[in-house]
Formats: sequence, structure tokens, C-alpha cells
Amino acid sequence: TRNSCVTTQFAFQENEIKLLTAEIERLKNFGCLGVSPSLEGLRDENAKLKYRLNFLKKSLQEERSKSTKSMININSCLQEIFGAAIQAAYPDLENPPLVVTPSQQPKFGDYQCNSAMGISQILLKTREQKVIPREIAEKIAKNIPANECIEKVEIAGPGFINVHLRKDFVSKQLSSLLINGVQPPAIGKRKKVVVDFSSPNIAKEMHVGHLRSTIIGESMCRLFEFAGYDVLRLNHLGDWGTQFGMLIAHLQDKFPDYLTVSPPIGDLQAFYKESKRRFDTEEEFKKRAYQCVVLLQSRNPDFIKAWNLICDVSRREFQKIYNCLDITIIERGESFYHEMMKDIVKEFEDKGFVQVDDGRKVVFVPGFPVPLTIMKSDGGYTYDTSDLAALKHRLCEEKGDILIYVVDSGQSVHFQTVFAAGQMIGWYDPKVTRVAHAAFGVVLGEDKKKFKTRSGDTVRLIDLLEEGLKRAMDKLKDKERDKVLTPEELKAAQTSVAFGCIKYADLSHNRLNDYVFSFDKMLDDRGNTAAYLLYAFTRIRAIARLANIDEQMLRKAAREEVLVLDHEKEWKLGKCILRFPEILQKILEDLLLHTLCDYLYELATTFTEFYDSCYCVEKDRQTGQIVKVNMWRLLLCEATATVMAKGFDILGIKPVQRM
Repeated sequence: TRNSCVTTQFAFQENEIKLLTAEIERLKNFGCLGVSPSLEGLRDENAKLKYRLNFLKKSLQEERSKSTKSMININSCLQEIFGAAIQAAYPDLENPPLVVTPSQQPKFGDYQCNSAMGISQILLKTREQKVIPREIAEKIAKNIPANECIEKVEIAGPGFINVHLRKDFVSKQLSSLLINGVQPPAIGKRKKVVVDFSSPNIAKEMHVGHLRSTIIGESMCRLFEFAGYDVLRLNHLGDWGTQFGMLIAHLQDKFPDYLTVSPPIGDLQAFYKESKRRFDTEEEFKKRAYQCVVLLQSRNPDFIKAWNLICDVSRREFQKIYNCLDITIIERGESFYHEMMKDIVKEFEDKGFVQVDDGRKVVFVPGFPVPLTIMKSDGGYTYDTSDLAALKHRLCEEKGDILIYVVDSGQSVHFQTVFAAGQMIGWYDPKVTRVAHAAFGVVLGEDKKKFKTRSGDTVRLIDLLEEGLKRAMDKLKDKERDKVLTPEELKAAQTSVAFGCIKYADLSHNRLNDYVFSFDKMLDDRGNTAAYLLYAFTRIRAIARLANIDEQMLRKAAREEVLVLDHEKEWKLGKCILRFPEILQKILEDLLLHTLCDYLYELATTFTEFYDSCYCVEKDRQTGQIVKVNMWRLLLCEATATVMAKGFDILGIKPVQRM
């Protein structure tokens, strides 16, 4: 990684600066230019070199500044150190295993390198050399390069290398965090990420099934944005297709003057159901609906207006939910890609990938038994066509480096086939561009079946959010918070708890699994819940305030105080805080956000252990007066809260100062 202890890039740039300085000195000596030197040419050459030198010095300075402000990923740092040690110990070994993990118990140090066992097996298989892992571990340990983070290493058991970090290194990193805030590691070239999420259907209400895609997608966008990527958030609305024929035909019958008077469609869901009933039972209506589709797809202005009216009613309903959940997203529905679809069909035909099957145009993709249908027998397009058009646009027009589709697991085979077709036709190379389906399981009721209302209907998302608000207020009143908070503070706490708990309940489960939705569990302020974390965060923030230490005093202390980490609980908390970058790095790779939730819960419980054992503020037992403020411990409180706040922000949870 760029943000590491081994500053190879800095060394390279410094070497180039030395060479350029020497070249400028050399040019001062006219003799080096041979006979009849051109003074202008010399000046020109010298000016260019000086410009290059200044540019290099400036960029090196900027890199150093960024690097010192960024949080160091200690795991990556150690991997680089042990990678160099293994390379020095076994220079001929190709791709040796590099395994560095945080230690599970303090007696095994702070981190462990467990590469020796794997190397032992490789030597046996490839060279028929039988070397015990412990010998290999000792050889690696002897070759560890000079660095600023390791205090000592010990060989344990069959060949584990236990790593003890330097206290001054951890203390320095915590001070940097307090001074600079939570800064992401530098990522090099600013890459573009396209995230496709939420994607409800026009004329249908958002239901609990849309909750997961919306929450997971938003959180992924926030994570990539924080890490310095350029993120495009796309809402692939279902806003095109045959269903609009029946909706427009029904609109014409119910509101004949819709072109001049805006129709009062209050309940779009009921409007949709009524048009569907007519479509299924009235033959004449069905014929007209098909004619309406043809006129809409040929861009007849009256039909485009009718389509826009229906879309606008839906948009307003969707926006209410996006406002509640603090979701930012750009609408780019299926209709956006409609004009591109004929070119998609032509491209597959021109490259010889299309077969005709019973009038349909299909594309078989190697490794997938079911073909993609890119044109129906009646000449219409399908979801396959629009998804291929969207894929090509995101790759070739938007120039996405990473594409993420946050869609339920039921669509896995479909997306794998579409992605494979994109590779087959040459739109992207998976070694260069990452295209991923971030699949997720379904939301279950407490009966472990699909989450439904008592009458068996799908749960409307707006009803779920309103129920969350009601339950959160009941919980706050049970705790008598209404007696100590102002009405404004109570309202802020209500929305923070309600929406925070709904989001966290989803994000704290592995997205690949189904999860049981339970208001009682998610509002419980014990265990791994948003309620517990939000209360913990509010308590941490209150510690300095109750000791009459304001933000300015904390900032001054962060620059002047050395963070003493002599108590085992101080040391444990300090290391836990600094694991934040490695947690984020892991999620950027596997897109599993529950890892962040698990980390925040671990951080909160580690903080509680620290707070119970280490006095931050010491008081007189008789008078209750403050007699001593242990500033370095208050700074540990502040560092914990700073990391928790950034974690909440990535998860889309808004903490409050008082709860």
C-alpha cells in the first residue's frame, strides 16, 4: 500500500532529486556542452531541470503531508515488513504466503505472522526440502528490516511469529488521529465507482424488500467516497415496459383531461391494481394497453406526458423514504437505456454471438446454461437487453473502474451471465475492471418466513419507518428521557434511534444471509445494536463535557500531551482504535459491511472495559469535587468517539449529543 512504513516511493523520488541537482550543477560547467555552447540552449535546459526539480520537491512534500495525516493501516504495514523479510530469507520463493492477523490474546503479542507453516509446505512440495516451520520462522525474524512499528518478535509454538508493537509508535498514531481527524489512506489514482442500488418499480410502492438494497448501497457509496473514490450512485428504476401501456390506458379512462389538468392520483398502488385487474379481465382494454405501449415507445408526446405524470407520482413517494433514510441517489431508469438497445442487439449480431430460437434472438454465454434473450419474437426488448445496455454505458461511457450491483441473491445467475457476456464481447477485462454483484438475502419475519403483514401482504417501507419512529419514542419515554431532554432533543433522539436501529439491524448481518426483522431486538440497548452503540457514543462524548473540558482544550492537549498507554486496558483500547483502517480496507475488498458493525461493537465494549478500570476524572469521595483530570485518558475517549462517529457516518447513522 502507498500508506505504509516502507517508503519506497519517497526513496525513489529523493534519489531522482539528487540526480537532478547533480545535473544542474553539471550544466553550470560550460565544458560539458562541447564546442560553441549555445547560451540560450543552456539556460533553457537549466530552467527545465529546475522546474522539474521544484515540481518533484513539491509533490514529495505533498505526499509526505498526506501520508503523515492519513491513518496508517498497521496490518498492511506489517505485511509489507514481513513480505520484505520473507523475500530476504527466501529470495527464490515465488508468491510465498503472507499471513498477518491481530492476535486473539495479549500473551501472543499484538499481531501474529503465520507464514512459516505455508512456506514449509511449499518447500516440501516444490523442492522436496523438509524444513520445520519453527526454523523458517526464525529465519524470517532475523531478516525483518528496520522499521518504526515493531518493538520485538517472539517465535511461539510450531512456528508462529508473535509481534509486539512499539508503544511510542501507537501513541504517535493516536496523536495524529486526534490532530488530523480520521483521514483515509491515500489510494493513488482516483478511481471511479458506479453503484447500482435501491431500484424500485414505478407505480409500485417501495416495500421491505427494497430496504436492504437501499441501505447497503448507500453505505457502500459512503465508504468508497470516504476512501477517496469518485462515486456515481445510480437508481435503476423500473420505469419502462409493457405495464405502462395498461397504466396509460387506465389514466385516459379515469382522467380524460389529464393533458390539461394534473390528475389527482392519490393512491398509485390502488391505481396500479385496478389497471392490472382490467388488463387481466377486459380483452378490449388489453388490446388498447398494447397500442399505448407502441405509442409510448415511438415517443408520441401525449403518451410521454402521461408516462411522466405516472413517474412523478412515484418519484414523490420514493423521495419521502429517501429523505427519512438520508439517501442520495441519481435516477437513471430503464428508459434511459432504451435508445441504446438496438445498438446492443446489432453489436452482438455483428460479432456472431446471436442465435434465433423460436423467433427470439438469444445469446449463449459459455458456462451458463440459460441464454440471454436480447430480443423477443415480437421485436420487443427484455431485462437482459436493458441490463446489457446499462453495463456497456457504465463501462464505456461512464468509464467506471469498479461497478457494484446491490441486488438480491435471486438475481445472481442473471447478473453473472450479463457480466460474462460483457467480457465475451470485449467491453471489459476483469483483471483491469472490477464488476461485482453484491448479493443479499431476504428479510424474514419473526416466524422465519418472508416478512409480511398479518393479512399476508408485503410490508410497505413507509409503514415500517413510521412504526420504527413510534417504537423509538415509546422506548425513550420508558427510560424517562422525555423528562430530561428538550422537545427538540427528544425528536432528534427519536429519529436517530428509529432509523439508526433499522439500518444497523440490516447492516450488522452478513448481507449474504437472510435476517429476521425484530423491532424488539433492534431497539434493545444491550448487545450488538445501534441503540447500545448510540448510548455508548453519547456517554463517551459527555465525559469531557462533565469534566468542563471543551473542544479547544482537547485540541491543545492532543498537540502537547503524550498518550501514556501503560495500563493494559489503555493499550488494548489504543490498538483497537488504530485497527479502523484495516477494517475499512477489508470491506473495500469483500463489500461485507457487517465487519464494520462488529468492529464498532468491539470498540464500544473495549472502551467500557477501559472506562471501568481507568479513571479519566478523579473526584473527592466526600464532596464529589473534581480533584484530577487525566488528560491522556480523556484523549483516548476523544479518539474512540472520533472513530465511532466516522463509522456511524459510513453506516448512515446520525448520533446525537444528548440522549
